[in-house]
Amino acid sequence: MFSALESAHRPGTSSISASQDDSPTRPPQSRPRSAMSKYGNFHDFCRDTGNLYSTLPVCNLFDQSRTRSGTGWGGCDLTGIPLSGERRLANLGSIIFAAIAILASAFLLWRSERKKAAVGRREMQLFLLGYIIISICEIFSIGGFPLDSAVRRGFSAAHIAAIVATLWVLMLNGIVGFQLLDDGTPVSIGLMVGSAAIFFIGTGYIALDTGFSFTGYWDSTLTGNNRAYALYTLYQLVPLVFLVVFFLLETFLVLRVLGERKPMIYLAGAALLFAVAQIFQYVASVHICQGTDGKINGGMFETLFTLLSVVMVWIFWSSITEDDWPMPGVGGSGYA
Repeated sequence: MFSALESAHRPGTSSISASQDDSPTRPPQSRPRSAMSKYGNFHDFCRDTGNLYSTLPVCNLFDQSRTRSGTGWGGCDLTGIPLSGERRLANLGSIIFAAIAILASAFLLWRSERKKAAVGRREMQLFLLGYIIISICEIFSIGGFPLDSAVRRGFSAAHIAAIVATLWVLMLNGIVGFQLLDDGTPVSIGLMVGSAAIFFIGTGYIALDTGFSFTGYWDSTLTGNNRAYALYTLYQLVPLVFLVVFFLLETFLVLRVLGERKPMIYLAGAALLFAVAQIFQYVASVHICQGTDGKINGGMFETLFTLLSVVMVWIFWSSITEDDWPMPGVGGSGYA
């Protein structure tokens, strides 16, 4: 991304020849490639997370993927278990854990409904609904079972969009506790749903246009290093920013406003579990794939630990909405 400055001769000046320089001629030294020069590249991520059956939904949009009759990125193929007719179920583990995530989130939705006096109850339910949508999309986008290629690309685009929108909702949940607006009111819910819809539609459009080449605008990202700045920023960077802001807001709320410490155990646990999930996805995945001859990779563990992180976020939220703890603001909750 950042290139070295090129030397140029100014008018009216002459270059200094080697003979005029008493110092010995030094061979040119290669400069280390900046990490920023890889910003936007998905090639290595797709190669190391399952190759033809990558556990990153964004990889299904590119020409190297099976959804576009590609031959992969040259990494370890996540092959899973064989089915009839030379078909394979590549990622059974993620399918199972995603199904469990849907059931667990439904249970937490029900538990949230019973916490009538809890601050941010409706907002937390919106986050759980977003996570359910992510889990449904995950089954069809990276589950790896036989599916029409166009359908898989469609679910992959929805998966990416749902991740961005849901983490935006999570960040807004971090603001709800400060009671800048009455939680659960039409204004609060409307702002949250409306802004999340903007992220979902915007990200979804870019992903769909990339995967289906409606306009051809993103076709340059489909091959080579798959350098897709827009998708990389929205899918990799923006959700991370939302998460960091959420954790910072909640840390301030718990320590400075509520004056409590015990909930920080749950918040730190959620952060740790999420970090472990990402390590399995981006670091350990290729090694697990090679060690099991492609039967599994880190994707299934990423799904599991993400689920555990979401559950821990809910436990944290539940722990700070106890009736005997003082909350900032005096406004009441709507939709109680």
